[in-house]
Amino acid sequence: MNPNLDLGTPLGGKAAPDFTLTNQFGQTMSLSKFRGRVVLLGFEDSECTTVCPLTTESMVLAKELLGSAGTNVQLLGIDANPDATAVSDVLAYSKAHGMVNQWDFLTGSATQLKKTWKAYGIDVEIEQGQIDHTPALYLINSRGVLVKVYLTQMAYDSVGQQAQVLAQEISTLLPGHPKLKSTESLATITAESPAIAQTLPSASGSGTVALGPGKARMVVFFASWLSETSALKSQLTALNAYAKQSGLPSLVGVDETVTEPSPDAISPYLPGLAYPVALDKTGRVADGYGVQDQPWFTLVNAKGKVVWSHDGWTTLSVLKSAVKKAA
Repeated sequence: MNPNLDLGTPLGGKAAPDFTLTNQFGQTMSLSKFRGRVVLLGFEDSECTTVCPLTTESMVLAKELLGSAGTNVQLLGIDANPDATAVSDVLAYSKAHGMVNQWDFLTGSATQLKKTWKAYGIDVEIEQGQIDHTPALYLINSRGVLVKVYLTQMAYDSVGQQAQVLAQEISTLLPGHPKLKSTESLATITAESPAIAQTLPSASGSGTVALGPGKARMVVFFASWLSETSALKSQLTALNAYAKQSGLPSLVGVDETVTEPSPDAISPYLPGLAYPVALDKTGRVADGYGVQDQPWFTLVNAKGKVVWSHDGWTTLSVLKSAVKKAA
């Protein structure tokens, strides 16, 4: 009954289509090379700032939940961005997400990738400069047989739950069916909307940051891995111009910690900021504020209602205009 989870669709025991592509180190890899290991195969945009980081994190967490048995699981990604297919592109994504030595992120020529996308039923389209693709994650057993396909949902708070679903299914395919290191309820998680008063830990390591009704706020959601596709430090510093303007709703930054490669990944970007940055460790705040991408700006009025949202970095003039129109 949890709409933010996909429990997987059985695939009828068909053989997983083989492919030969190149990983982030420039090495040639074929799916058949990993026969004998359970494979999690995700299709991910090498420059994605929306759903792909959620897929990546769920793959990593699923393997971690299996403990030592996770060594029998291979994580694979295949690039689903037709405009960023160089080895340097998949390496950059891997570095930004702390995945360089945790998986093989594969790419190839346009012909190779299109053939592989077609074999796995992956639709890839470019709409207004944005990549839109099927967010599919395939589970393949040690004999190279397709077991299930999962579709990642755009919900930050369910990343850990999705990882548990994956790990539980993987366990049934491993010798001895190992128990998971930990489990949690798979019930729907209540998101924390702007109408709810809440206190989040500060990214600085001390103190807290308040959100919720009582005063208007401009909230910007982001994560350290945006450094792959934008000058993150410069963009965050540029927001000081807004924070120092009098008469405007206070600015609060929120790091989407649930998708970070490590708890302190955002630390290098904090010095010099004139506004507080909070940690959204569960993803409940991002979901409650309707975040669909990174970065994501939300203007909330004193009653705790979202009155304006913006996808992507923007300018001081745009932010001031949004405040004026919402007044």
